[in-house]
Amino acid sequence: MIVTRLRQMSLMLFAMAVSFIGFFQMFERTAGSFPSEYMMLLGVVVVLFIILWSLLLKFQPYASQSILPCVLLLTGIGITLISRIDQQKGTHVGTRQLIWLCLALVLCCILVICLRDYRVLRRFSYVSMVAGIVLLLSPMIPGLGKTIGGARIWIGIGSYSLQPGEFAKLFIAFFFAAYLFDHRDQLAVGGKKVLGLQLPRIKDLGPIMVVWAMSMGVLVIQRDLGTSLMFFAMFVCMLYVATGRKSWIVIGILAFAAGAVIASRMFAHVDNRIDAWLHPFDAKVYNRQGGSEQLVTGLFGLASGGLMGTGLGQGHPSLTPLANSDFIYSSVGEELGLTGLLAVLALYLVIIASGLITAMKIKDGFGKLLASGLVFTMAVQVFTVVGGITLVIPLTGLTMPFMAAGGSSLIANYILITLLLIISNAANKPEPELTSDTFQYEALAVLRDHELKERAKSAAQAAKDDENRPRHGAHASHASHAAHADDTEDAVQATQIEDAPAIMVDDASQPEGLYDAEEQDNRDEQGDWADWRDFADDDDSPATTTSHWPTRGAQTEQVEDAQNQAAQDGNGGTPPTPPAPPQSTPRTVKGGAR
Repeated sequence: MIVTRLRQMSLMLFAMAVSFIGFFQMFERTAGSFPSEYMMLLGVVVVLFIILWSLLLKFQPYASQSILPCVLLLTGIGITLISRIDQQKGTHVGTRQLIWLCLALVLCCILVICLRDYRVLRRFSYVSMVAGIVLLLSPMIPGLGKTIGGARIWIGIGSYSLQPGEFAKLFIAFFFAAYLFDHRDQLAVGGKKVLGLQLPRIKDLGPIMVVWAMSMGVLVIQRDLGTSLMFFAMFVCMLYVATGRKSWIVIGILAFAAGAVIASRMFAHVDNRIDAWLHPFDAKVYNRQGGSEQLVTGLFGLASGGLMGTGLGQGHPSLTPLANSDFIYSSVGEELGLTGLLAVLALYLVIIASGLITAMKIKDGFGKLLASGLVFTMAVQVFTVVGGITLVIPLTGLTMPFMAAGGSSLIANYILITLLLIISNAANKPEPELTSDTFQYEALAVLRDHELKERAKSAAQAAKDDENRPRHGAHASHASHAAHADDTEDAVQATQIEDAPAIMVDDASQPEGLYDAEEQDNRDEQGDWADWRDFADDDDSPATTTSHWPTRGAQTEQVEDAQNQAAQDGNGGTPPTPPAPPQSTPRTVKGGAR
């Protein structure tokens, strides 16, 4: 364990060292010295990362340790390039990004301490749905929402802007996971087969149609293609994980494609992005408002980086519009080259692969769906950004997780990663050994508690029956009570023998430390019956007993009854010889236990 922790700590220290070297080299080339405000903020960030890692070791000791170093390195690369662009433009976005990072780390620490078990989130499924829809539609509130870049996905709070859709994706993921976990059996039932695909039943298409309508509503009302694509892709991927049917993926792709074609015909904003994707170097498309100028400039930045890049502080990434947010990936390609781009994609691949491994290993259905939904959300977000910049798909307006400038995106993605770490702790936790001494001792305790409850229940029933039975004299009552006690005793014993689990009460594999010396001597003298008597003697209610052996009180009653009978028959009052106890035989419980 010590070697494992040292290896995990070395990954964290390596990520911190690479980030610090990048900051130092960039500032030495651009400013000639390391700014003091950055030095102080970076020190606070390092302390918070160490605290977060320590809390994970304490409260989530089995969490995946390969995710956090990758997140740290991606964040360091992103803030380094944001600060590089600040040196050219004279802005202070980098310092604000470090402050947002400190706030995100504090929230992650609180989440690690408070959320010990992720399954608590399942209780608030419909609350999460309402919260997600409210956050998603909040930019449409007059006076609160703001339109930036043709999309109304922002809300203004003073001089700051917040993108509530980043937080809405977390709440909607909670709801999707809970809903699909509860209805996965109905959705898995197949209908007719068409072209080799098992299509779902018509009545099961309701959920996907509702989510499709919600996604199209976001596209129509807010004119945001990226958020609409992210939500719909997340639901379709989770639906496939829940049911295992490929037909859901085919239906989802066809439905979104149809919605996107309709939206391109209805809204000029979506149509301009599609034209910029298809004809980026056309003069008309390049020069018009909302054309392909930003996209083409980013492509030239990628081309100027080449294989190894121009070097930190030696390129011109600020020439690209929104180079520190939407086109941060283009800035990485210009100064770090193709090698840096592939390294960044490799870091994202490690995070996504770790999340998928967590989803496959965990046995809880809700956790499996939630982990896969969160991972697919990040994967779709990375794919749409990289694909849009490299002309694979149209631009969507999404941002690179952990790298792009923006407090709402940074905080939401750090919370997403913390949830993945908590789920991975449950997935990697070792299962208790069923053959251990502790497990056997707990099983014996459960058996004993079950027996005591059955006795108490039988005693209460016997007392209730005695109260309801009419009295016909002392002797008649006494005889009736004795007969009823015998019947109750036989019934209880039969029930216990019937329900007794197949577990060895007197297990030879039990260590001698579970019994003290005096109890061991008693067991040796009294034989196998002593083990079972340990359960029978520890009872506060003497109304019934589960043993076939006659108790001392029962034997005395039999002797007195025999004497009274002999006196009445005139036999001189000579008491008969008391009946001898039955010969001791091994007592067997169901399953072969002795």
